[in-house]
Amino acid sequence: MNRFKQLIVMFFIINVIFLSHAHAQLAMTNVYGRDAVSLNGQWNAIVDPTGIGDWRQVWEERKPEKKTDFFEYSFEGGPLLSVPGSFNTQYPELTYLEGTVWYKKVFDAKPEKAKRLFLHFGAVNYQATVYLNGDLIGSHEGGFTPFQFEITDVVRNGKNTIIVKANNQRLKDGLPGLGYDWFNYGGITRDVHLIKTNASFIEDYLIQLKSHSLEDVTGWVKVNGSLRSQEIDIIIPDLNINYKTKSNRDGIAKVSFKSRIDLWSPDNPRLYEVIIKSKTDTVSDKIGFRSIEVSGTKILLNGESIFLKGINIHEENPLKSEKAFSEEDAILLLSWAKELGCNIVRLAHYPHNEYMVKLAEEMGLMVWEELPVYQHIEFSSPSMKNKMDVMLREMIRRDRNRAGVIIWSLSNETYDFTPKRNEMLADIAKKTRRIDDTRLITSVINNQGYENNTVNVWDSVYSHFDIISINEYLGWYVPWQGKPEDTEWKLVFNDKPVFISEFGGEALFGSNFGAKDEAAYWSEEYQEKIYRDQVKMFASVPNLVGVSPWLLVDYRSLGRMHPIYQKGWNRKGLLSEKGERKKAWHIMNKYFSEN
Repeated sequence: MNRFKQLIVMFFIINVIFLSHAHAQLAMTNVYGRDAVSLNGQWNAIVDPTGIGDWRQVWEERKPEKKTDFFEYSFEGGPLLSVPGSFNTQYPELTYLEGTVWYKKVFDAKPEKAKRLFLHFGAVNYQATVYLNGDLIGSHEGGFTPFQFEITDVVRNGKNTIIVKANNQRLKDGLPGLGYDWFNYGGITRDVHLIKTNASFIEDYLIQLKSHSLEDVTGWVKVNGSLRSQEIDIIIPDLNINYKTKSNRDGIAKVSFKSRIDLWSPDNPRLYEVIIKSKTDTVSDKIGFRSIEVSGTKILLNGESIFLKGINIHEENPLKSEKAFSEEDAILLLSWAKELGCNIVRLAHYPHNEYMVKLAEEMGLMVWEELPVYQHIEFSSPSMKNKMDVMLREMIRRDRNRAGVIIWSLSNETYDFTPKRNEMLADIAKKTRRIDDTRLITSVINNQGYENNTVNVWDSVYSHFDIISINEYLGWYVPWQGKPEDTEWKLVFNDKPVFISEFGGEALFGSNFGAKDEAAYWSEEYQEKIYRDQVKMFASVPNLVGVSPWLLVDYRSLGRMHPIYQKGWNRKGLLSEKGERKKAWHIMNKYFSEN
């Protein structure tokens, strides 16, 4: 092996070892309640479709020193990208890029004694490698959850440079894997903050109603730093609560008290100001309190049976054909859901941005939050267990204080024949209950049988979950075998509530020509008929506790290749990509108003 090849191999080995020991930290809770400086805005960029930037070590930003020096990269003179945002939607030539883009941002810092600094990312899709002033500070895998790095000991006084390698290339052993039915928006897609804390600070907390109770508040507070044992106050002014506790030497303070609480619900989305105070830190949050549980075949919200009137939503602003990331984007999508008559939104098929979850809660919408464990996931990959565990903890840590979140969904459309699938889903279900027992858990299945107008829901994996969640596309992918209202159901478990988590069909808005009873014309009338038939069928579904059409609005998906009717859009929306109401919208609006 010649010297040049040896150097390449040595560089590769060192890089792999370094990355394997520089993973990102779990992000602190409630980043928007912290002393934070936004690093959003324009970032310099280098587009690297061949992935050669690692070899050139672009994070070093070397400059010529001698007359014979030159370097085949530069951030100066290159494109500017808006953060947050997807690089695919900012330049036409990047529309279909699945690969690497390097981002650069210069910021000012003033290190202070007894203060700590953290670099927080809301999300980067899919793999992020982060450098500060030319040095690697860590990496993160997963495109939809937050992460952070402490930079207290490495930040400079004055100008500092962050360089982020963002790579949205799909991976066989990724979460999700190679195939998925939405647009693969890449880049720094959510907010970036520089957060300042005291040397010891409140890192995390859980303050919610105890499971099966309407008055017992329980939880804990975690202090990070050298002074971990501290007096802790939980103050809720509107409830005249000033609860005192103390953190132990591990920084954990238990919380437990009773109060007469105005409970959160879709009809009464009551949120309380909750102040968490220690000797060295104070964090304020808006928290609602509610109880959600299964009783037999019913779902009970605050002890009363509730029917879940849902809609599936992707994290996309269709009016702009781009990733939804802002408060304005969230308001647009959630307002459409409210107009439809929903009381719950299924945020498919990954954790959406924090604005979506918080605003849904404020607007009285319950939230179904989901991991991107999607379809043909590589459960047997040696790294998959750890990836699922990390993503689960990142999702729950961010949103466990949101009363609106009532369901953790741990997978979508996985298959019994996939090696280790049942074992892995059983394992992550146990972990979820151990981390958070105040919410319901489910996994969505679409492999039920259908013969002689009977739906056979047979998958035993439902034994690990609170709800039987079914994706069925009768009338679209699967023709009806009899009258919808005569459909019979055979459930693997008769003692669990049933939720129809997806159904529907595609229609191009304004396509009202051709045969109304033929799917090939993509007509609104055919989609409308599917919905009329589905509504008839719902009456025959045993233990039905809710339904959720697929989906709210047409969205981009490159696998949808019909040149006339789709043009790269999944047309199953009740609304067009311009927000126009299709005929099927009115069917669901009426159904929700009557149930």
